[in-house]
Amino acid sequence: MTAATADDGPKATRRDWLGLAVIALPCLLYSMDLTVLNLAVPQLAEDLAPTAAELLWIVDIYGFFLAGALITMGTLGDRIGRRKLLMIGAFGFGVASILAAMATTGPMLIAARALLGIAGATLAPSTLSLIRSMFLNARQRSIAIGVWIACFAAGAAIGPLVGGVLLEHFWWGSVFLIAVPVMLLLLVFVPLLLPEFRDPNAGKLDIASAALSMAAVLAVIYGVKRIAEGDALAVPVTIILAGIGLGVVFVARQLRLADPLIDVRLFRHRAMTGALLTNLLALFVPFGTFFFASQYLQLVLGLGPLEAGLWTLPTGIALFVGALASPFLVRRFGRTAVILTAFVGAAVGFVLLAQLGPGAGSLPLVVGGVFVVALSLAPIPPITTDIIVGAAPVERAGAASAISETSFELGAALGIAVLGSIVAAFYRAHFLFTAGDALPPEAIADARGTLGGALGIAETLPEPGRSELIATARDAFSSGFATTAIVCIALSLLGAVLAVTALRSRPA
Repeated sequence: MTAATADDGPKATRRDWLGLAVIALPCLLYSMDLTVLNLAVPQLAEDLAPTAAELLWIVDIYGFFLAGALITMGTLGDRIGRRKLLMIGAFGFGVASILAAMATTGPMLIAARALLGIAGATLAPSTLSLIRSMFLNARQRSIAIGVWIACFAAGAAIGPLVGGVLLEHFWWGSVFLIAVPVMLLLLVFVPLLLPEFRDPNAGKLDIASAALSMAAVLAVIYGVKRIAEGDALAVPVTIILAGIGLGVVFVARQLRLADPLIDVRLFRHRAMTGALLTNLLALFVPFGTFFFASQYLQLVLGLGPLEAGLWTLPTGIALFVGALASPFLVRRFGRTAVILTAFVGAAVGFVLLAQLGPGAGSLPLVVGGVFVVALSLAPIPPITTDIIVGAAPVERAGAASAISETSFELGAALGIAVLGSIVAAFYRAHFLFTAGDALPPEAIADARGTLGGALGIAETLPEPGRSELIATARDAFSSGFATTAIVCIALSLLGAVLAVTALRSRPA
């Protein structure tokens, strides 16, 4: 990017900036819903008494449908209008939130969470494509995208804090109801402040392509999640390969269609492809870490939900500040230097987290390590998103936005699943290796699955077995967490190499 191109395009109006503030609301809630439920699981499980499989689906199905529907919703917005789709999604998100809060059985909550995922999939590409259409000046668009990313990052980070505060005073359904007044405000202000944009030459939505894209994404994520649960490899690997096969069929179909769901020819743009890979990696390494750090705070260090939520606040601040600072850092140093520094800084944070081995629990170490990772990687998504959206023509902004957002969801989901499988494998191995003679064989068999399950079983044992089981399980989880940090060091350094080879640039 040069100084000339940075100022190309007309300046945004005051109404555009007010519209950006409105766009920030659904972004905050969209990502908050990914994490706000984590702390509510114990209350929810006691109230609804779901089976183990139902509980897993309650937690996961929102992200599954979110990732699967993003591409379809992005291109749908190009056809029917992005503002219209945003309003439809806001209404649907509010209704689904009420249904989730009022669920009385596990299957009812699963269905409501699935609807939340589909409605949520309309929000991200609609808001990002509106930014692409409203902010035609490249420099202002970079700032607007930085704000957009910062709201997503802040929502994901403060989700546990908000959940902890609500659960301290209300029942588990309150974590869903916070979305309702925000969505009502959105329905009031969107028509007043946001313009309507659509592709005037868009054809009909290709239903077969939409089904293929959703099936491919869902199959890959589901297969990886099955591996993380410790299933035998044959079935989940088959599911992943089937998803990849559907993806190949999808791409082949897009190349044949006169009006494709996604213009896959955009991937010939070297910078766009490099940005997508960088984006995926920058979400892969931190999201799994954030997820397991939250468990570490509660289950290893013994913090309550509210206290653990408060200790996630520095991470939220780091993500917000880092994302907002991104466009200014790029103009000063160039995107390659910023991304390179970001991945190296993340590696330093993971070095801190790698010290959390058995018997080395430390609140400052885990909070400090996660803070360094968050602050380091936060500038990357605004940079890569700006590259991806800027590479597409305005009339295809919804499709490009969906591609970018899908890389977000895939990166986050794969990070939790793949790093989760590493944590689970090392937890089981360490637990079985260190379990002492004071533990009954049936307790060892039941507790080797998860740390939460082990702590629950420990409550039923007399001393000294109770204390030994707790210590063994916590040390095993710490060992798995430290191992994932070592893996993330290597992946962060790989990201630094990718920045140098695929995203070369100069400062403005």
